[in-house]
Amino acid sequence: MTDTVESAIKRATLLLQSSTDSAKLDAQVLLLDVLQKPHSYLFSWPEKQLSAAQQQQFDEHCQRRLNGEPVAHITGLREFWSLPLQVNSSTLIPRPDTETLVEHALGLALPATAKVLDLGTGTGAIALALASEMPNWQITAVDRVADAVALANTNKQRLGFTNVNFVQSDWFSEVATQQFDLIVSNPPYIEHDDIHLSQGDVRFEPLSALVADDDGMADIKYIISQARDFLTPNGMLLIEHG
Repeated sequence: MTDTVESAIKRATLLLQSSTDSAKLDAQVLLLDVLQKPHSYLFSWPEKQLSAAQQQQFDEHCQRRLNGEPVAHITGLREFWSLPLQVNSSTLIPRPDTETLVEHALGLALPATAKVLDLGTGTGAIALALASEMPNWQITAVDRVADAVALANTNKQRLGFTNVNFVQSDWFSEVATQQFDLIVSNPPYIEHDDIHLSQGDVRFEPLSALVADDDGMADIKYIISQARDFLTPNGMLLIEHG
């Protein structure tokens, strides 16, 4: 016999609690992905029996999570700024901490039709969050990885935004003639020998999006050294580091 919704969550929570600090939440998210239902379903239909196919898929999800794979890679989705974004192994999984960068950007006194550049856009999270709040801003977002640009464009199309353009570019290389009112970036800033690279979700993410030379500061220093040439006279530069 297959699990009910309630028993599936309980069993998965016990299974996962040795490998994650968020075992119950992970179990819920994984089950909802299988069921393709909203979160309220878990509490409205706890006695609902899983089909054999659902049981198999859920068990496979849990095994992948037990092996350390990020929940976002298993489900293919991560919410950022209340936007459901597709994710994959070509780039970083958006973190809640990065929403602070979005908040700071939205708090700046910028022109109503500001031109914004997002460097190292990855999934497009920062650019799409800004686009959702400021439809009159014109946002250019770049990444050197072609697969990341393709993923960001997929997210743009799914969300229906028209005020953001994704471009494959090695930092500023493909925006050489433009100037911006705001440049934002969440660049690589981890040292190559940082012990955290062997822990948690980052084990499944590309090192190129995580680490930088010069004790993690190389990309940040480069962006700072070049940004002035691409900013308007009153333009601002915001960089995440931590």
